Amino acid sequence: MTNALIALNAVLVAWPMFRGDQGLTGVAAGRLPEALELRWTFKTGQAVKSSAAIADHRVFIGSDDGTLYALSTETGKQLWSFKAGQSIEASPLVLDGTVFVGSVDNNLYALDAAAGAVKWRYATGDKILGAANWFGGGDSRRILVGSYDYKLHCVDAATGKSVWTHETGNYINGAPAVGDGKIVFGGCDGKLHVLAAATGKQLAAVEAGAYIPGSAAIAGHHAYVGHYANEVFCLDLAGTNILWRAKQKNAAFFSSPAVTEKQIIIGARDKKLHCLDRATGKPLWTFATQGDVDSSPVVVGDKVVFGSGDGRLYLVGLAAGKKLWSYDLGKELTASPAVAEGLVVIGCEDGAVYAFGPKSNPSP
Repeated sequence: MTNALIALNAVLVAWPMFRGDQGLTGVAAGRLPEALELRWTFKTGQAVKSSAAIADHRVFIGSDDGTLYALSTETGKQLWSFKAGQSIEASPLVLDGTVFVGSVDNNLYALDAAAGAVKWRYATGDKILGAANWFGGGDSRRILVGSYDYKLHCVDAATGKSVWTHETGNYINGAPAVGDGKIVFGGCDGKLHVLAAATGKQLAAVEAGAYIPGSAAIAGHHAYVGHYANEVFCLDLAGTNILWRAKQKNAAFFSSPAVTEKQIIIGARDKKLHCLDRATGKPLWTFATQGDVDSSPVVVGDKVVFGSGDGRLYLVGLAAGKKLWSYDLGKELTASPAVAEGLVVIGCEDGAVYAFGPKSNPSP
């Protein structure tokens, strides 16, 4: 086995949800080689804006053709599919043998992860574009999902029954982050909402300054998020005070941030990937592409992997943002990569799912 393959096989054995964990931190364990090769592709019927989940040797991903697909991580072969009423842009959540995914048809679905059978369906008042998250334990696991009905919904994972809802002032696009005993999410009302996870009680609604298309990330006692008015900020969850704001030029943020011990990495519509100091928000480096970077980056060891509107999947160094490798898929990438089981998986606007791994025969 090559050193590159050993390194990539050390990557987190699962990526069960959008951004990899409940805090939506966008960090995978292990390391990546400095170059990847295409392992397999799978063609769906329309554009793929959904970001994949990877668990139990399966890739779960939605398509604008209205279908959720379960694919073999080894071959890319379809294992099963589920047809919703309309497109599935949301990223699936895999938890306790169940796949939870929202659809533009206004429903949150719970499907058996092994065979795709429907366990339950929960109806919201409008479309669901963002990924689901979860909290709780044992028989009290709860599923969280935002909707264009202006509400965050908390649903019993086993039964699909509503536990509580929290209404905001506008659409909710992103996924809710869970951490530090709190739920944090933004939306088109221009506020970052902080709720108590146990009760759904609102603790704060912090004015962001513009609408929040993406998702926040929680690390420690802080939340990090970008918004449409060219800014990333850090919120202290203990006192709900904004600790720093990092204003960029012509950099609307639709991407969700990845958070390391020292850095915040986030894509923007100035066609760049931005790296900021986690403690201060000070810019550390940028990496320029030829298209908007709505794709949310994933940090793997000392490298960052992300897609761009220029149709390329990029691998750059975390320390200085130096380009290491790229692959031209030919059409826009708005989905975010998933990294697990020796693969980097991403969907493309051309309707295909692409899986990359380490080179089989690296140069001596």
